Amino acid sequence: MSLSSQAPADAVPSNWVAATPPGIRPWLQLMRLDRPIGSWLLFWPCVCGLGLGAIADERSFTDWRDLYYVILFGLGTIIMRGAGCAFNDIVDRKIDAQVARTRGRPIPSGAISVMGAAIFIVVLALLGLVILLQFNRLAVILGASSLLLVAAYPFMKRITWWPQAWLGLTFNWGALLGFAAQTGRIDLPDLILYAGLFFWTLGYDTIYAHQDREDDELIGVKSTARLLMQDSGKWILRFYAICFTLVLTAGFAEHAGWPFAFIMLAAGAHFLWQVRKLDIGDSAGCLRLFRSNSLAGGLMALSFAAASWLVPLFG
Repeated sequence: MSLSSQAPADAVPSNWVAATPPGIRPWLQLMRLDRPIGSWLLFWPCVCGLGLGAIADERSFTDWRDLYYVILFGLGTIIMRGAGCAFNDIVDRKIDAQVARTRGRPIPSGAISVMGAAIFIVVLALLGLVILLQFNRLAVILGASSLLLVAAYPFMKRITWWPQAWLGLTFNWGALLGFAAQTGRIDLPDLILYAGLFFWTLGYDTIYAHQDREDDELIGVKSTARLLMQDSGKWILRFYAICFTLVLTAGFAEHAGWPFAFIMLAAGAHFLWQVRKLDIGDSAGCLRLFRSNSLAGGLMALSFAAASWLVPLFG
């Protein structure tokens, strides 16, 4: 049986990477700069952590340090996501060559060698270290420890039906890192936030995995999409409901107040919309819903920022 060729490429149509010189284009593609959604999904938990930290310290998330941290996290997510994707592609190069959506990636297509990708990872990691060292000691320790999660992730699809759970632990580490950078500590509400965002990732990455479900079945790769199948919608609704509840709990535990709750309702409505629109047989639709989580993450981050801005004014 031949592998499916109907799964859409997940690069943004007419993206700027496609217009770059051929010599550097594969390297930008290796970093997934033509697929920016992953960077957004890494970035928003960082901002949530920063915002919750500002609320915990009873100050507005508006001063120059906050802007500086947001910029650092923005650059850091792009760089470290690029390093993580390159590592993932080295490990998965044989699998990627068998999947229609991924066989054109730089390593399986032969555009970049494994050795070249490995050197590139080292360069990106050093740049990431420069950024990480701008934060306090606890944040540096947390940032360095996240590499263990990143290193293990590519192997999870081979040993568990829940690789999305490991991705949830990895992609939302920024919630802990952001809070630590802001406050110099980790407290219970931040751990609750991290747990809530973990369930967010379980939901959106299950949607994403339905693009490759048929190919994954043929080559023996495991995922929650294959495990849950026709029940995926029900489980994604549960994941999002737990996420919504825990993120609300984290905010209220730090006395975020009504501005936070009001914007979180918009995030909750977006989660419900995703589940309502989900058709696991529509690969292009699954990709659109997955990408829409950049808005969901932005709304959650905005809820924490708005709380820090408005609670001191309105109580």
